[in-house]
Amino acid sequence: MRYMIINKADQDSEAGKFPSQEVVDGVGKLMEDLTKAGVLLIGEGVHRSSLGARVKVSGGKRTVTDGPFAETKELIGGIIVLEVRNKDEAIEWAARLAEALGSEVEVRKVVEEADFDPNSDLYVN
Repeated sequence: MRYMIINKADQDSEAGKFPSQEVVDGVGKLMEDLTKAGVLLIGEGVHRSSLGARVKVSGGKRTVTDGPFAETKELIGGIIVLEVRNKDEAIEWAARLAEALGSEVEVRKVVEEADFDPNSDLYVN
């Protein structure tokens, strides 16, 4: 099963401040351990929202809004995608990231073909 761990941006990351050495070391160690365990598929941070854009299409009309975006608590700071046995294992890795960052992270199952049931409302499990 693939799970994505999402960490949120904060005021410092949105201001373009580099994380503390303690955070860099903690996340670096976690990434090393994920690699050694053979579960890491993707692990990336993202730049601050002032360097990004939001794109909306409605009625065939495209609207592009350049960053920065006001609500930092809703912004993604980075993602890690893992191939693990179950949700509990994903949560264990997520807890290590949350500890290294000193903040909350989110764990979400990645939709796989086997998860889709065309006879249900949307997705099963």
